[in-house]
Amino acid sequence: MAGKDVPVSPLAPKSYPDAPAIEGVTFATAEAGIRYRNRRDVFMAVMAPGTEVAGVLTTSKCPGAPVEWCREALAGGKARALVVNSGNANAFTGLKGRQAVKLTAEIAATAVGCKPGEVFISSTGVIGEPLDASKFAGVLDACARSAKDGPWLDAARAIMTTDTYPKVATRTVKLGGVDVNLVGIAKGAGMIAPDMATMLSYVFTDAPISAQALQTLLSAEVKASFNAITVDSDTSTSDTLLVFATQAAAKRGAPRIESASDRRLGAFKSAFASLLLELAHMVVKDGEGANKFVGVTVEGAVSNASARRVALSIANSPLVKTAIAGEDANWGRVVMAVGKAGEPADRDRLDIYFGDIRVATAGARDPDYSEDATTAYMKGQDLAIRVAMGLGKGRATIWTCDLTKAYVEINGDYRS
Repeated sequence: MAGKDVPVSPLAPKSYPDAPAIEGVTFATAEAGIRYRNRRDVFMAVMAPGTEVAGVLTTSKCPGAPVEWCREALAGGKARALVVNSGNANAFTGLKGRQAVKLTAEIAATAVGCKPGEVFISSTGVIGEPLDASKFAGVLDACARSAKDGPWLDAARAIMTTDTYPKVATRTVKLGGVDVNLVGIAKGAGMIAPDMATMLSYVFTDAPISAQALQTLLSAEVKASFNAITVDSDTSTSDTLLVFATQAAAKRGAPRIESASDRRLGAFKSAFASLLLELAHMVVKDGEGANKFVGVTVEGAVSNASARRVALSIANSPLVKTAIAGEDANWGRVVMAVGKAGEPADRDRLDIYFGDIRVATAGARDPDYSEDATTAYMKGQDLAIRVAMGLGKGRATIWTCDLTKAYVEINGDYRS
């Protein structure tokens, strides 16, 4: 929030990993004065020739101009540069927005020595304000000249808007007996709802994996990570998740992977999935004004899709989320959210749990229900709500946070 001091989320990491350099990737941050003063608001990554890329982008029908640019650029499968600015989303900006993206790509391409179509662009911040891309002139050239291979926390800080802490995750895993590294960064705190990626996130790896294999892998793994989180049910116009593979580990003997079904990808798949989930959880834990991290699991539904819709109904309910904020074990609001989801449900088969405490069963309050025990549980920071539908084998988990007065204050003052 520009000009305001917002306390760091109580759910923020207590420490950060020592993220390694990714061979073939250097980056720099800079102050371009996009919206904020005395703050680094531009992040530029430079990738070695041969880097391949995959991505998923917002399904919003009102996407920002950078999203449209990335959608076209992904078809080429190659990447040499990434430019991200904070403070201005360059969304709903018409022809001026498209011209700004084109100019940004041209400036970056000249700085790096590549084609504009090999430059990927993201913008985050206020919607509807024209972006003056001329501010990138000189800045991106300086970034390209000064780019280094760390520290990654600087990159994560440069893309923050209302975030209260940077988000970085890393993994090292064997591919064909050779160590390959992954580092991911993300931003997101508000306007977060699962409909593809729900924020900005970038993953870099030195693994020699084709763009096609990366795309298949990413599209599958995003379902259980970034597509399974919600802060406020609102899907951004700018959601972008990109994965860049520099291929550099091939020089150390790592095998080239052409297909996502290659059995040698097993360990990499697991590491990639856990990295995406960690980043997604960080976004929820930085939900604007959040004090509690909540996992909502629905099981025994008629299908996985049905379970997901019921879980989203619970996780997105303002009444459920404000009860959690107030540490109120109001399981009646969970019943409400199940009933309004429009999915098959039988009131008299429902079991509802807060943690390991069954609070309701067979259409009524559990006969052994303890208000004191449940209230004590609700005072924790990490909470779990579980609903057993008793209808089938469908199961899904959605992660969310509470809804506090601070959320209203942050968003009420966002443009001021």
